[in-house]
Amino acid sequence: MFDWITGWIDSMGAFGVGLLMFLENVFPPIPSELVMPLAGFNAARGDMSLILVILAGSIGSLAGAALWYWIGAKFGMDRLRRLSERHGRWVGISPEELEKAQGWFDRHGGIAVLIGRLIPTVRTLISVPAGINGMGLPKFLGYSAVGTVAWTALLAGLGYWLESGYEAVEAWLNPISTAIVVGIVALYLWRVVTYDRRRAKRGDRAD
Repeated sequence: MFDWITGWIDSMGAFGVGLLMFLENVFPPIPSELVMPLAGFNAARGDMSLILVILAGSIGSLAGAALWYWIGAKFGMDRLRRLSERHGRWVGISPEELEKAQGWFDRHGGIAVLIGRLIPTVRTLISVPAGINGMGLPKFLGYSAVGTVAWTALLAGLGYWLESGYEAVEAWLNPISTAIVVGIVALYLWRVVTYDRRRAKRGDRAD
């Protein structure tokens, strides 16, 4: 995974960083926690500027957030709940998770969007209630941008700072990055297999 991401960034430059960060919001097995530090490595080696890396990563991530915002605005909570009941097993989003995100947004509004962009498991889902509730797009992008730029800058800066130990980092990060992706895929498969059982348990507790 390490070699695949670095090869993608080497061949496509800033566009590749942005595209990977967009896909990270749509397809979680490509985690930003790997993409941005590796892009920071490239910046430290002089292949790109650090500012360009942060900008490209932030734009790609915001594009992914805007896609989920549009989905929320287009479909609404009732329709998304029905879709998640039918297809939540495969997309990894249950009606209960949608309702939790909605509840968090109801309590905290724009701050929920800002903070949510800093939390890996929440970063994608928090955009949906913002669209459902009709938060203005400029306001949504403003809050999202603050959280997104902070997150991408932190990760890219970490990779930039570690560049002096690139050889040592590569030796242990390559198997670790592969293990992370395998773990994410395994978690996804577990959620698919246990989806009905977990929903039934939640229903029993609700009763």
